[in-house]
Amino acid sequence: MKCLFLLCLCLVPIVVFSSTFTSQNPINLPSDATPVLDVTGKELDSRLSYRIISTFWGALGGDVYLGKSPNSDAPCANGIFRYNSDVGPSGTPVIFIGSSSHFGQGIFENELLNIQFSISTSKLCVSYTIWKVGDYDASLGTMLLETGGTIGQADSSWFKIVKSSQLGYNLLYCPVTSTMICPFSSDDQFCLKVGVVHQNGKKTLALVKDNPLDISFKQVQ
Repeated sequence: MKCLFLLCLCLVPIVVFSSTFTSQNPINLPSDATPVLDVTGKELDSRLSYRIISTFWGALGGDVYLGKSPNSDAPCANGIFRYNSDVGPSGTPVIFIGSSSHFGQGIFENELLNIQFSISTSKLCVSYTIWKVGDYDASLGTMLLETGGTIGQADSSWFKIVKSSQLGYNLLYCPVTSTMICPFSSDDQFCLKVGVVHQNGKKTLALVKDNPLDISFKQVQ
């Protein structure tokens, strides 16, 4: 997908994306932006909550959920896991906060976005609902996804939803490594795939080289 932001060479100051993604210098939504769809074929809506579910069944299935990380001293649940099967509990609902939210409520492929668990929680634990990528885990040889992130800031809380080469969609982690970013781009050379690793008997979301997690989205009624 070509990014219309090439008009400004993708040189958009990071301050444009404050906590509400508003700007005095608005950025045009690409005319070829493709909406992300849920399992019923409806476009994702940032005002609604969804469960992130596997596109596969049985032992290959299982929803994404919030849980307590092993050996964590965080005051709130801060681990992001996937159930071991699609038979069992439902996942924890999430909302998607897109960088183009001031243009409407849609969520689009290749759009930088934040992900937040949509749950009732204490004030202390509010930040522990926002996804981010944690520090390198030497024992697992990768970086685990966890909560404790921020919204609209240039840190480890940026993700993208992209079309999977198999079924459904994949998640990419797209760190902002400079003071300039392009909110829409199909150039994902700086993005890393999100998959699962096994940690203390749990399937923990993490950054992987191969076998990204194939997911779909089911609206919470």
